[in-house]
Amino acid sequence: MTILLSSLLLANAVFNFFTWPTFFRRVARDPRARDAAGKPTAFFRVHLVLLVIGVGLGLASLIAAVLSLFAL
Repeated sequence: MTILLSSLLLANAVFNFFTWPTFFRRVARDPRARDAAGKPTAFFRVHLVLLVIGVGLGLASLIAAVLSLFAL
C-alpha cells in the first residue's frame, strides 16, 4: 500500500512540475495578461497564484513520497 501511495504522490509531483510552468508560459503570452501600459492584469495574477499553489502541492507530494518510501 505504501508503494502505491508513493507512486501516486510521485505521479502528482511530476504532473505539477511539468504542467503548471508550461501552462503559465501560455498565460503570460496571452493578450489578457497585460494591460495597455504593460502592467500585469488580474488574469495574470490569478494564474500566477494557481502556479505557485500547484508547484507547492507538487513539492509537498514529492516530499511526502520520499518520506513514505524511506519509512518502509
